[in-house]
Amino acid sequence: MNNYTVSFTTPEASTNSTADSFWLLESLKMCMFSINLLFGFPTHSYVIWLIVTGTGSGVASEFFNLNLSVCEIGNCLNCLFYIMSICFQRISKLPLFLLGLFFTGRPLFQCLICVERYLAVVHPVTFLKFKPLRYRVICCTVAWINILGSCFCCLFIVFTKNGEMHTQFFSLQFLLAICIQMFCLVAVLRALKHSGPGERRRERKEENHMKKRAFQIILITTVSMTIIYVPFATTGLITILTNNYIHKLWITSLICYVLAGFVQPVLYLHRTLKFSCLCSPYCAQ
Repeated sequence: MNNYTVSFTTPEASTNSTADSFWLLESLKMCMFSINLLFGFPTHSYVIWLIVTGTGSGVASEFFNLNLSVCEIGNCLNCLFYIMSICFQRISKLPLFLLGLFFTGRPLFQCLICVERYLAVVHPVTFLKFKPLRYRVICCTVAWINILGSCFCCLFIVFTKNGEMHTQFFSLQFLLAICIQMFCLVAVLRALKHSGPGERRRERKEENHMKKRAFQIILITTVSMTIIYVPFATTGLITILTNNYIHKLWITSLICYVLAGFVQPVLYLHRTLKFSCLCSPYCAQ
């Protein structure tokens, strides 16, 4: 068994871990990565196709979602590389390098999406001052530079076999990401919950319906972000503080991270009315 299979999402297993629990962990990881590859790749590819072809709000307004889906496709390909490394018992530098997409890519782009929603709802005047596409390109460029640096850091940490540094690296990133996202999402929820100026006088059903839908989408996003990052960050902190590797906590965190990651593309497909099973006639009106 190569070191890469141990270090993909968790620090190196302790010497006192039983062989059965280790193989169970590897089997569950293989299952989750297979799910991410089989369902994530076509879903995010479809999202990218919809954005590029101009379906929905266009490339400018969906630029962060576009970059997030590109990052997620990289994660799906990395899952394929991981599975191939298990089958052929070879260590490849490319999947080790792409770990930065897993630990930094998704949190960064989801933070950008949350901050943009926060500015659009809570500070609309400030939001309208920026160019629609220019500031998004600048933000994404900075994000990709950070992701590239994270990829090199992951490659260095894994090859030095420093499990503690590996855990600290992504735990701090996830903690920072969840703090930023929760602040923005809670602020947006509070703003949507309160009535705007003159809204009671108008009492327009369409505006109330749109506001209710936006509130529901932000609420679902808030719950999904909590499920994605809190288990991994908490497990990482427990591992650092106790210096004890707990298999059940790590695999639970991985399951949450993979499955909750499908919420964002599904919400986009629902918003663009391309996910028919979630789009009722009432929502389509």
